[in-house]
Amino acid sequence: MQVNIKSCGHILLSYSSIHSFRINLVWSIGPRSSQNALNFPNSKGPGPDIPKMFSNLLGSVYKKGNLLFTPDGNSVMSPVGNRVTVFDLKNNKSETLPIEARMNITCIALSPDGYTFIVVSEDGEALLCSLVSKTILHTYHFHSPIHAIKFSPDGKKFAVTRESKVLVFHAPGRTREYNPFVLHRTFYGPYDETVCLDWTSNSSAFCVGSKDMNTRVFGAQHFSNLIVYSMGGHNDVIMGAYFEADSLDLYTISANGRLNVWDCDTDLDGLKPFEAPDGETSTIEAPDGEDEAEETKDKVVRMTKDEEAKMVDKILYKRTAKHSYKEARGDKAGFGKVTSTAFHKNTHILVTGFEDGVFFLHEMPDFNLIHSLSISDQNIASIEFNKSGDWIAFGCSGLGQLLVWEWQSETYVLKQQGHFNNMNCLAYSPDAQNLATGGDDGKVKVWNTSSGFCFVTFTEHLAGITGVTFNQKGQVVLSSSLDGTVRAFDLNRYRNFRTFTSPRPTQFSCLAIDPSGDIVCAGAMDSFEIFVWSMQTGRLLEVLAGHEGPISSLSFSPTQVQLASASWDNTVKIWDVFEHKGAKETLNVLSHVLCVAYHPGGVELAVSGLNAQISFWDTTEGKQLGTIEGRHDIGYSRKEEEKITAKKSAFGKAFNTICYSADGNCILAAGRSKNVCIYSVADKLLMKKFEISCNLSFDGMEEFLDKRKMTEFGSLALVDSTEGTDVSLPGVKKGDMSSRHWKPEVRVSSVQFSPTGRAWAATTTEGLLIYSLDHNLVFDPFDLELDITPSSVKSSLAKGEYSTALMLSFRLNEQQLIQEVLEMIPVSDVEVILANLPDVYVDKLMTFIATLIESTAHIEFYLIWARQLLMQHGPKLKQRSQSVMTSLRLLQKNVTRKLEEIGKICDHNKYSLQYIISLSQSKRKLAQAEGKEFGSDTEEGTTTDREGAEKGISIVDPSESGDSDYMDYLIDHT
Repeated sequence: MQVNIKSCGHILLSYSSIHSFRINLVWSIGPRSSQNALNFPNSKGPGPDIPKMFSNLLGSVYKKGNLLFTPDGNSVMSPVGNRVTVFDLKNNKSETLPIEARMNITCIALSPDGYTFIVVSEDGEALLCSLVSKTILHTYHFHSPIHAIKFSPDGKKFAVTRESKVLVFHAPGRTREYNPFVLHRTFYGPYDETVCLDWTSNSSAFCVGSKDMNTRVFGAQHFSNLIVYSMGGHNDVIMGAYFEADSLDLYTISANGRLNVWDCDTDLDGLKPFEAPDGETSTIEAPDGEDEAEETKDKVVRMTKDEEAKMVDKILYKRTAKHSYKEARGDKAGFGKVTSTAFHKNTHILVTGFEDGVFFLHEMPDFNLIHSLSISDQNIASIEFNKSGDWIAFGCSGLGQLLVWEWQSETYVLKQQGHFNNMNCLAYSPDAQNLATGGDDGKVKVWNTSSGFCFVTFTEHLAGITGVTFNQKGQVVLSSSLDGTVRAFDLNRYRNFRTFTSPRPTQFSCLAIDPSGDIVCAGAMDSFEIFVWSMQTGRLLEVLAGHEGPISSLSFSPTQVQLASASWDNTVKIWDVFEHKGAKETLNVLSHVLCVAYHPGGVELAVSGLNAQISFWDTTEGKQLGTIEGRHDIGYSRKEEEKITAKKSAFGKAFNTICYSADGNCILAAGRSKNVCIYSVADKLLMKKFEISCNLSFDGMEEFLDKRKMTEFGSLALVDSTEGTDVSLPGVKKGDMSSRHWKPEVRVSSVQFSPTGRAWAATTTEGLLIYSLDHNLVFDPFDLELDITPSSVKSSLAKGEYSTALMLSFRLNEQQLIQEVLEMIPVSDVEVILANLPDVYVDKLMTFIATLIESTAHIEFYLIWARQLLMQHGPKLKQRSQSVMTSLRLLQKNVTRKLEEIGKICDHNKYSLQYIISLSQSKRKLAQAEGKEFGSDTEEGTTTDREGAEKGISIVDPSESGDSDYMDYLIDHT
């Protein structure tokens, strides 16, 4: 076993072979941790369970960098900011890996075996990661931006384009020692930055395209007839260079749409290994660079002129054809430049993407056009083939689009797009199956929390979205916007079925719906009024006036028909929308109110003010219960362009959004910073603080500015550069020459707890982050004693004492042990065991069954447990419904999901079986028409029956049984 301590702040204990991927322990003690302190995976803070494991990143599917397919061709790896998301196209799921780089990722490379991958960020920091354990194994810094990185087909080496050089490293994991990033050779030749590369099929050579408009072929080994071969023929930057399969023939594509076809007079097998003459040695030059100089056993090899002159049978390239995309496009006015390319060696298909969102498919080497299509208004930043060449992945960074296209059938396999502007709000559906988000782009998107995909987008709004919410049944999504409308969308028919407007134009800043789903309320920014509509008729029922400032937040009580409204006039008003026209109660706060939230109990109200305080109020008596001071918990940060310190800047920050947990024991708070805080409502203390990102590509991430960027004229951040995010001017869609750059500020615009209590979500600058509980790693014993051990549980189980074994397993609270006990209990004893089960174990059993139904294969078995549990303890559960509501919602969510999944399979099998039955009937009729008895006892039939009887197979004649019996027979034998 080895212990590697690296400067990145990770202590990694690993076995000697990287192929085993048995990582014992990873402690994250540096800034790459998503939490503010050292936290073990199985640690728990005081109080109730807090969802603290990063689960998924929604709302963004692609930012920048290259796309990759996994070796099986069923999944796409997409860089999203400083993270990597894997989209499983076969199982229709997405997963964001728990790996963060210090800055946005610009390129990734996956090993041919699919075990390891390398990500490189904007500043040149490379992370070697495991796709199996999903952890960072090693870090390496190139100290300059990297344009391309690619593994060789045999997996033994990988090449990196750095500045005007190409670095070739030994791939990690090929030997029985941990040796990441061992430099093999450094290749020189280009006069400008190298931007693309490709390997030959046998990994013996590679080609590199450069900004100096030339393409060079290097030998990965020492060959006597190939050191470096340079090819020109272009008058713009080389965007792609590709070898043909099992050949040295080459295709080169430049940014201005020129394609050259190069034929080589030497086959791959014709490359001759170099042998130095006796008594002569090659000139050895030490590598440059701080990190490269550490590798002393591998040096940069350059041959002398005499040695180069002695080379015989040098390879020779000849340009056999040249083509222009301008002629293929037929452009007369303007021509979009090439932004990305991809080539599939086995099918000889070349794909080229342009800056106006058009791509072309050509068959090489004849350059025959197969297809062309426009998929976006912005440039196509990345293109990638899967292994078979049937699917093509496209990434458009301008709009954050990710598409997977099957070119033979001309259909989309995947078509996803996130919010290309900031997300402002989110809301969970009552069953926690779906999640709705609204953004500044005027779109309302609904995401499936299990798959991570957006399944519907509503674009009816004409301005930014300020609030979204679901109705009680979860079938309707409502949204408020700055365009002066509140719209209701039907999730069954995917249409806007109702629009609520005010008598005079106004901008709505917040939205709320009462628990029954009959009343819709929205607060106005300019008229300081609250508008009340009927959900059934769409008519305006009431206009509530009384505030003297813009309405910032609305919240309905879960148990009473009371509406709380917050305003910038330092007041919170309690309204009874059915009885009283005026405010029922007015609560005076010490500062502008930013957000209000009702406790699930319906009496307590949390109020967040501009002074960074969260105050708690009793709405029935109108008195204050307590206060949380959150100024220091928000965190100190300083923007690059600010001229004040981080401590001074913190006085202008507050909690813009707050939310109670499902059980009401905790409150979640966040604002214009990178921290999300969870407080205990009872103790008014900070329980945990989450750092949503460590991405230094965002502004406001650091407390102190980098002194290396400070000059006598000010900060270098004030100098406009090409780094940052493109923001197009309004109305410009294609070929925008007036785009400017800016550095987005890290902030959290909205937080929401899941109704199940097992997850919470936050809309941030980086996207929609979801944190969830992971009980598989938690050992939380309940009422534990010395004699309660796994062996005693199994002993009780062997004796047939099922009730005792079940209760002991819950006291140990180990998931595998509880599952083993449950599945060993006979179904006939379930009713008796549940009838005598104490109430303290009923809640735990219901939560466990609700969680396990999601992943188990024994669906009917656990549904029997759930049914008997609800029947036996239904009245008692109803009495304490508030405490078990999260478990009931989780059970409903997982049962509904299983119903949908199994229903699709049964519907498909239903028609297949009907087809088989109709086929047998037609065969019977055909046999009868020919005068033959179907299934008669002929000599061949007797032989077949005899052989079937010997093998234990029953031969059934469909003509002797009805359709229903034959259906049962087919189901049993399927």
